[in-house]
Order: sequence, then C-alpha cells, then structure tokens
Amino acid sequence: MKLTKYAHACVALEKDGSRILLDPGTLTPDTQDAVAGAAAVLITHEHFDHFDHALLASALDADPELRVFGPRAVLDKLGSHAGRVRVLAAGDTLGIAGFTVAVHGGRHATIHADIPCVDNLGYLIDEAVFHPGDAYFVPEAPVATLLLPTSGPWTKLGEAADYLRAVEPRQAIQIHELMLSDLGQASTRTILAGLTGIELTLLPPGRNIDL
Repeated sequence: MKLTKYAHACVALEKDGSRILLDPGTLTPDTQDAVAGAAAVLITHEHFDHFDHALLASALDADPELRVFGPRAVLDKLGSHAGRVRVLAAGDTLGIAGFTVAVHGGRHATIHADIPCVDNLGYLIDEAVFHPGDAYFVPEAPVATLLLPTSGPWTKLGEAADYLRAVEPRQAIQIHELMLSDLGQASTRTILAGLTGIELTLLPPGRNIDL
C-alpha cells in the first residue's frame, strides 16, 4: 500500500490500482487533484479543514462512481447523491474499493467548553493504517501506522506522547501540521521520539511512502 501525504489532514492510500482519499479540506490547496481518480472519500468530521463540502459536491456531480463516507453531518451538507453519500458510525466495518475500513471513535476532542463538540470518526484501513481525525482515540486493535495530528487548537504535546504510548504503532506519520513552523515540527518530532521511542515521520505535501 502507498500513502501520499497532502497538506494538513489529507492523505491518499493506493493499492492494486485503487485509490481512496481521507479528509480533503479547504486548507489543502490541491484537493481537486487529490479527489480526481479516487474511488471513495472518507471524512472524519465536518470541520472545514477536513471537509470541503463544495469541492466534494462538485466531484460527486462530475464522477458518477465516486462515493463519500462520513458522519451524519456529511450527508446533511452533501445530500445523498442517489445513495453515494453514506453515513458511518463507530463499530461499522465495510469494504471500499478493495480496502477494508473499520470505524472507531465518536466525538471530536474538546477545544473549549464553549465550542460545540462534533461527531468525529477514526478509520482503521486494512487493519494497518489509522487516521484518528481530531481526537486521540485509541482503537481496540493493533495499529501498524498511526497518522498523528501534531497541531491545532485541541492538541497538546504531552497528550500526543501518551497517545503514541497507548497505541504503540510500528511507525507514526505526521498529519494536521499546518499550525507548526518547520522548527516546531522538528521540535515536536524530537520530543515525541525521546518520550516514546517512536520516530515521527515528517512527509512534505506531495511525498509518498510505501507501507
């Protein structure tokens, strides 16, 4: 399986000629190219940096084979598109374009008591790659590759370290990085490695890695 990193929380996974995309949001400048050719899009939650609903509405109109999956808010904003937009919930499992997807989580991490906490789903792909969205949710399953959020109004470095320790992945790849400078990303990587013994891979947007 090949993982391609896009800016912020968006990644693509490819294998055997099939491609799925996770969390194309408005902070990812090349989401239109990222969505093109994808068999399906998985959305963890409704926030704009993970879910560009205008882009996906246009993509669904342009590609009659494209399918979109996510929490209820995704269907509410996109409409059903003849059943091609489907609501998922924690505990669901399904096959998408040759990939297996197990759904975990439930709620977004707390930002502040005055900010509503929305539904947030984590996706374990092929029993190997876990995208947690905006939460440090620990799935009750082994994780080989953890996509680790490193910046945002809800994140905290100490909690990220505890999360790595709890999940115990073979490797971790940074996502959700746009609020960190290059120096901040390097510092975060060094601190997390020192606390957990797990190296954090920093992939620039557009780069890929074989998993």
